[in-house]
Amino acid sequence: MNSLRRRTFLMSPGFLTALSATSAQGANDRIRVAVVGVRGRGRDHVTGMAKANNVQVAAVCDIDQANVERAQAMTVSLGQAKPEGVSDLRKLLENKSIDAVTIATCNHWHALAAIWACQAGKDVYVEKPACHNIFEGRKMVEAARKYNRIVQCGMQSRSIAHKQEAIRLLREGVIGNVYMAKGLCFKRRVSIGRSPDGPVPAGVNYDMWLGPAPLRPFNPNRFHYNWHWFWDYGNGDIGNQGVHELDVARWGLHQTGLPSSVFSDGGKFVYDDDQETPNTQLATFNYGKLRLVFEVRGLLTHSEGSIPREGGNSIGNIFYGSEGYLSVDSTGYQVFLGEKHERVKDVKAKEGIWDTQPHFDNFIAAVRTRKASDLNADIEEGHQSAALCHLANISFRLGRKLKVDPAKRTSAQTVRPTPC
Repeated sequence: MNSLRRRTFLMSPGFLTALSATSAQGANDRIRVAVVGVRGRGRDHVTGMAKANNVQVAAVCDIDQANVERAQAMTVSLGQAKPEGVSDLRKLLENKSIDAVTIATCNHWHALAAIWACQAGKDVYVEKPACHNIFEGRKMVEAARKYNRIVQCGMQSRSIAHKQEAIRLLREGVIGNVYMAKGLCFKRRVSIGRSPDGPVPAGVNYDMWLGPAPLRPFNPNRFHYNWHWFWDYGNGDIGNQGVHELDVARWGLHQTGLPSSVFSDGGKFVYDDDQETPNTQLATFNYGKLRLVFEVRGLLTHSEGSIPREGGNSIGNIFYGSEGYLSVDSTGYQVFLGEKHERVKDVKAKEGIWDTQPHFDNFIAAVRTRKASDLNADIEEGHQSAALCHLANISFRLGRKLKVDPAKRTSAQTVRPTPC
């Protein structure tokens, strides 16, 4: 099946029409959840949903049968009944007893899986980045609204108590008038080397894994996790770890739309390997009187400001204001004021709390209330933050500054980047 025919098949209107039922979920009923993509992050979804209040992990779905079986065993070990195992998402969505779907697939599957789920009457928790490109993100928002679905994006910083507190203080003027945010994604990445094409592993439905992506031979270096570093499936580290910090930066700047211009530069330095995306990238987003600066460093580097180094990584945000600056990361936040940079606040994150569980719990609570406004990271927020990653990557790949019409979004959507 060639690429065009496969894309037509996977997006068949007949399939979508057949799934247009709406599931009903009472406020006090058990919520039956299916987890899609259960090799890595998806197993966190299994754990989080199994721990949520009155939620059953009713099904697990993956293109690799071995992953399905491991996820089934894991669910049982968490004290739940063995879930149904499914390899084809389309079959899963035909199950009217499933109330919600969580998606932890590769980025290129996020939008299609989420839109199909909305059309099938399921609520959705979709991992970050919300989408693989800007157009997809807008369609996800439209689907959520059209089908009246609850759709949460997996940017869990929005549900972490100390980060919520830090953003509240920024809004209250703790550092005066905020004029800039800098996000850091200094996450050490080793070279992926080079690998020849090879046979598809036993038990893997590779054609389904490709889905809407271009048809190409199987290559192990483009598969498990390393898919992040290839444009067909991922968005580089700015769309992997980076989107979390970009979201916090935009949240702190209180920006709900796109910037007026974006410029990004960088490259893949030091390594000679198969990776396509940059391991070093700097992006600047112009919001008029505000600036958002974001940096990716995958090679050896020092930290910046008061963001700590954890295992060789420095990940977080620094907000600059007329009276001082505030830094926030996974370990807590600090406030510095005045010409002497006096530390006036040093708040540590609560220990013993898994940072993602509150976000899962927030999603389940909103599923019960049927209010998208109860979500901490509604799909609109996910789309807007993912769009920053995509704009930066478009600028990087074109090698020029982008001018954006924040209202129409047209200039950002019509640019077609050339391959690196």
